[in-house]
Amino acid sequence: MALKTLSAANAAALDKDLMSTGAFSLDQLMELAGLSVSQAVYKVHPPSRGPNVLVVCGPGNNGGDGLVAARHLVHYGYKPTVCYPKATKNELYQRLMTQLRNLDVPFTSDFAAALRSTDHVVDAIFGFSFSGEVREPFGAIIEAMEKTPVSVTAVDAPSSWNIESGPPAAGPGKDFQPKALISLTAPKPLVKYFKGRLFVGGRFLPPSVAEKYGVDMPAYQGVDQIVEVDQNGHRL
Repeated sequence: MALKTLSAANAAALDKDLMSTGAFSLDQLMELAGLSVSQAVYKVHPPSRGPNVLVVCGPGNNGGDGLVAARHLVHYGYKPTVCYPKATKNELYQRLMTQLRNLDVPFTSDFAAALRSTDHVVDAIFGFSFSGEVREPFGAIIEAMEKTPVSVTAVDAPSSWNIESGPPAAGPGKDFQPKALISLTAPKPLVKYFKGRLFVGGRFLPPSVAEKYGVDMPAYQGVDQIVEVDQNGHRL
């Protein structure tokens, strides 16, 4: 049986339900998402393999998830660096940036230079709502992630991928296959094109919401906020 996935429209509607009838706030959901991302990184690339992690963040909620993940990574013993070339002035994101600065996390605008000295990359540029053409500086960053031998963990979607049809036919991201993908709340249709390790992070989801959107809740273990699954949704 194929893994059940959540379309972009249903993912947006599910988030809307969580913030209305579910009574979650945006910063709560971002905190839960970033925590899941950080746990996926710990599974894929534990600090013993190299503590330097480059977290590249986009201008939307996916980037916010990356900022939260970077904070958690500090407390796990990593040394994250954040590349946030299109930082927003929204108060929530500014607070997340301040939290990182208070932990002495460096910010860089030079992704290429930072990539040369990192042990792992977190791709938190674009998420399930991405569509259209990749614009600079993100095109060059995606091409660099595509070519680097450094392992990459993507947040909800490998950046540049269409949520339904996967990698673009041409341009940045055409051959982008990160080592790992953490699907937030539920996997999206693009996972059928993904060849790496797949994690799901949605342990906070109320059963009523999961049932409404046909989300299969995997068997989370212990205090884990994530679970690794195969293409059939079976826990590994």
